[in-house]
Amino acid sequence: MKHDPALNPSARRQRAAAHRAMALAALRADSSLSSRLARYNHHITIARSLEAQGGVQ
Repeated sequence: MKHDPALNPSARRQRAAAHRAMALAALRADSSLSSRLARYNHHITIARSLEAQGGVQ
């Protein structure tokens, strides 16, 4: 997935929130613990990087 460097702050905020929601959904999924944790960590990493790029709070 490519990230658009021209995203405005509200779009970054929305994408970060979406990735946080996906991370929480990953924890509730019906799969192995290691798989759930890997998906959670993946989405949280993306959300944190989006927040760092755009100064999202």
